[in-house]
Amino acid sequence: MFALVDANAFYCSAEQVFRPDWRGKPMVVLSNNDGCVVAANRQAKEIGVEKFKPFFQVQALCRANSVVVCSSNYELYGDLSDKMMQVIGRFAPDQHVYSIDESFLSFHRCSAIPHLQEHAKALRRAVWKECRLAVGVGMGPTLTLAKVANHAAKKMAGFDGVCVLDSESQRLSILEQMAVEDVWGVGRRISVRLKRQGIETALSLSRQKPALMRREFNVEMERTVRELNGEVCKGWDVSRADKQQIFSTRSMGQRIVDEVSLHQALCKHAGIAAAKLRAQKSVCSVLMVFAGNSPYDDNPKSFKQLHRFAFAVDDTAVITRAVSDLIPLLFESGVKYYKVGVGLLDLASAEHIQPDLFDEQPGNPALMKAFDGLNHRYGKGTVFLAAQGITPKWGMRREFLSPQYTTRWKDLPSVKC
Repeated sequence: MFALVDANAFYCSAEQVFRPDWRGKPMVVLSNNDGCVVAANRQAKEIGVEKFKPFFQVQALCRANSVVVCSSNYELYGDLSDKMMQVIGRFAPDQHVYSIDESFLSFHRCSAIPHLQEHAKALRRAVWKECRLAVGVGMGPTLTLAKVANHAAKKMAGFDGVCVLDSESQRLSILEQMAVEDVWGVGRRISVRLKRQGIETALSLSRQKPALMRREFNVEMERTVRELNGEVCKGWDVSRADKQQIFSTRSMGQRIVDEVSLHQALCKHAGIAAAKLRAQKSVCSVLMVFAGNSPYDDNPKSFKQLHRFAFAVDDTAVITRAVSDLIPLLFESGVKYYKVGVGLLDLASAEHIQPDLFDEQPGNPALMKAFDGLNHRYGKGTVFLAAQGITPKWGMRREFLSPQYTTRWKDLPSVKC
C-alpha cells in the first residue's frame, strides 16, 4: 500500500498556526508582489473568491466579507513544511516528499501495521498535535489510487480526512464520483479530449483499454489507466535528474527606472542562479540576461543578451561580472522595468567536466564553498556581493506579510503567563 498525505490549503493553514484567531475565517494568500490569489481556504471559496484571480478583481469582495489577506511568507511555509514532513516520515519506512505540502509513503513489505485506517488517523492526529496543520490521508495499492483516496478524504463526505482503498466496491464507488479532470496526470487539455469521447469520470477512464490510451495519448495515460485498476506502474525516483537550465526571475514590487537599480536587481538574480547551479554540482557555459517593462504598458519593450563563457563556470563573482558587462546593452532611459531575470544555460557536471590545459580557470572554489556554507547555516542572503545593493528599493512588494515566526529572531512569538 501507498499513502499520500496532503495539507489542507497549506499556505492558509500555515498562516493560522500562530494565529488561532484566524481559524475558521475566510483567508487568501497572494502571489509575488501581491499580484493574484494563489491559495484560498474553504471559507473563502464559499463566498466566491477564486484561486489565480488577480487580487484587484477580488479585493472588494474580500473587504466586504472580512477575508484575511496575507502576502506569501515563503520563509514560514518552508520551515513548517520541513517540520510536517519529519512527523509524517515517522509513520512509514519509506517516504518521498512530492511537494511543499504533499508526501508519499510506502508500506511495501511492512506487516507490522495491522490496521491501516487507525494508523492513518494516528498520523493525522500527530501532525495536528505537533505542527497544528490539518492534513488529509489517502491510502491505495498504487500511487494514483493513493491520490484518488486523498481526494476522497478531503472532498467527499463520510471520510473525515482519512480514506483507505482496501476493497473493490469502495474503489469503484469513489472512481464513479470523481471527475476525470481530478485524476492525477490528467491535465486540462487531456480532460477536454476525454470528455469529447464520453469519458466523464475516473471510473469511465479506468475501463478504457490501456493500449488504446497509449496510442491516442501517451504512455503516461496508459500507466494512469493501469494504476486506476490496481496495477503498480509508477514509482518515485530516489535521485532526480539535474536541471538542464537554471533561471532566476522576478517581477518588481516597484518599477526600476535607473541603471544602478537595474544592475543591482540583475546581480542579485545572478547570485541566486549561481547558488542553485552549485547546489546541483553543475557548471554553465552560456549566460542569458533579460529585462523589460510590462506587456500591458503603452509601449512594451524587452531586452535580452547572451554571453558565452570561454570555459564553464559556477563562481558567483565571475557570473556577476559578466552580468555587469551586459547592463549598458539592457538599459534604456525612460523604460520602467517590471520584470528582470538571469538564466544559466548549457549546463554540465562540475565533477566530470574536461578541463583545458590553457584555460585560465578563474573563480575561487574554496571561497564559494565558504560562501554557500555561511548562507546555508545562517540563512539565504547572509553573505552576498555588494553589486546586489544593500537596501534595494525595487524588492518584492509584500504589503500583507505576516511575521516569520520560526526563522527570524525578532518575530519569535512571546508568551505571557
